[in-house]
Amino acid sequence: MKPPFSLKDETALITGGGTGLGFGIASCFVQAGARVVLVGRRAEVLQKAARTFGKAALIEPHDITRLEESEDLVQRAARRAGPITILVNNAGIHIKKPVLETTDADFYAILQTHVLAAFSLTRALLPGMIKRKHGNVLFTASMASLFGIPSVVAYSAAKTAYLGMVRTLATEVSRHGVRVNALAPGWIDSSMMSTALNGDPERRRKILSRTPMNCFGRPEDVGWAATFLCSPAARFITGAVLPVDGGASVGF
Repeated sequence: MKPPFSLKDETALITGGGTGLGFGIASCFVQAGARVVLVGRRAEVLQKAARTFGKAALIEPHDITRLEESEDLVQRAARRAGPITILVNNAGIHIKKPVLETTDADFYAILQTHVLAAFSLTRALLPGMIKRKHGNVLFTASMASLFGIPSVVAYSAAKTAYLGMVRTLATEVSRHGVRVNALAPGWIDSSMMSTALNGDPERRRKILSRTPMNCFGRPEDVGWAATFLCSPAARFITGAVLPVDGGASVGF
């Protein structure tokens, strides 16, 4: 039997895989024995990340908001890396504005990157996973999926939509050997968190005050949780949302 926490013989396509949480997930996947296909818009960023992983990583520069090209991306990746057995829907953008300053264009841009693109890629990869009766689809949700956070109405709507997608997809495809889960990271030390907290020391203080562990997380904290959910150790887990948050979702 394969060791319960091993990802040997798995190939993971990770959107937003060149930086932040995506890079942390890719790093842990590689250490667990997987090959990774890093997807993002900036080729130079992907190349730098891939050099860290050596032969275990391939890159596919691609804008996932070009929904009509999702099938082509999946086919290119499969030709180069073999069947994709894990999809990590991680790519995202962040807009921090009060609701009255958030435009329709702002809202749509967030939904297109997080929700529409993730759905399009998931739909493109599911037939192969179902045919092989093996696969994992993982969504990177957020604390904004679980409780109200001011000035991120579009981001919160998108990340909350992930939870509905996870539950519905799990009920449809789990009988075919495909598990669907989500992570809900808390405040993780990354460029996106820096953008969210930039110039807002009171918000930083408030976050730490309600986080029982009294610190920010690291990308690899999310990476190892992702590794678990995609490993044989989690074979009976589907439709779940796992907070990786230092206790923030239960803190007061």
